[in-house]
Amino acid sequence: MSIREHLTELERRHENIEKELESTKHHPSIDELEIGQLKRQKLKLKDEISRIRVSG
Repeated sequence: MSIREHLTELERRHENIEKELESTKHHPSIDELEIGQLKRQKLKLKDEISRIRVSG
């Protein structure tokens, strides 16, 4: 997998987590633990995306 493909995959996963977060926030039974986990995953992906862009 090339760096560009890897970056595209990370961006796709980041976007999917964002959509899942939005969906979870509007759900009647909000699970704060799940929201926290999703936010941490999203931040981790964002950091990795930034790292690749800077080094690439």
